[in-house]
Amino acid sequence: MLHDRSDVTALAQTADERLEGPVGKPLSYWQLVWWRLQRDKVTLAAAAVLLGIVLSAVLAPYLAPHAPFQGSIRKRLAQLGTPSHVLGTDEQGRDMLSRLLYGGRMSLVAGVTPVLIAFLAGSTLGIIAGFVGGPLNLLIMRVVDIFFAFPSILLAIAISGALGAGLKNTIIALSIVFIPPIARVAESVTTQVRGWEFMEAARASGAGTLAIIRHHMIANVLAPISVYASTLISVSVIIASGLSFLGLGVSPPNAEWGLMLNTLRGSIYVNPLVAALPGVMIFMTSMSFNLLSDGLRDAMDVRL
Repeated sequence: MLHDRSDVTALAQTADERLEGPVGKPLSYWQLVWWRLQRDKVTLAAAAVLLGIVLSAVLAPYLAPHAPFQGSIRKRLAQLGTPSHVLGTDEQGRDMLSRLLYGGRMSLVAGVTPVLIAFLAGSTLGIIAGFVGGPLNLLIMRVVDIFFAFPSILLAIAISGALGAGLKNTIIALSIVFIPPIARVAESVTTQVRGWEFMEAARASGAGTLAIIRHHMIANVLAPISVYASTLISVSVIIASGLSFLGLGVSPPNAEWGLMLNTLRGSIYVNPLVAALPGVMIFMTSMSFNLLSDGLRDAMDVRL
């Protein structure tokens, strides 16, 4: 398709504006990433939803209209829009809005904390295995492969069943589940970076192993590992809620979205809208994390 000279000029100017800052200087990598994120409406919407969920959980003591454990038999399973109970009440007459706000605290902790722990441990193992190579790489990666023989959900259930119910044990179980995939990604990325020319130049200059890893390796492998780890948060939220639903996670009477789903499942035919609210929160949170991680991955892809 032929273009008019003015069209070609406009396209060139658009490309130049994308890659140059306000004073005509080329944008750095992170400035280009931020430029892309600002123009991704889906990612910005997902970030706004997540920010609202996090703030509502943090500010739950100030936003909750009632105490999360305060019940009333007379008001059990109240409908949405009931005076003083905007989102109704659960099977024990406890305010659903208050329970959802406080439940977000445990659900977010159970979903985000294991990924952070697995990110630190898995990245360390993967970077060491990929950089050193040889027998150490073989040993670490074969141990990682053992965990890949089990589906993540079944492995989490087995570990939680062995450790017992509780938020602490849920975090431990999920951390063990997520360390192997992060370690594998870190090892793969590190193996690629290790063969680049600037790494050979660093070795030729006499830099030590720790100095090369700290100043050259980590800076180049941290971004792709972080993006991959962010994709696991949505999975972690769902699995953590699933463990609580099965009675292997947070114990009652604590408020947690998966546990709330379990206690309300018997009321789904009586008041389905109220019973579905914890599931809606789990869906919104996991979907927002998914969309945000996809947006970050696209924005940080230097090939685009």
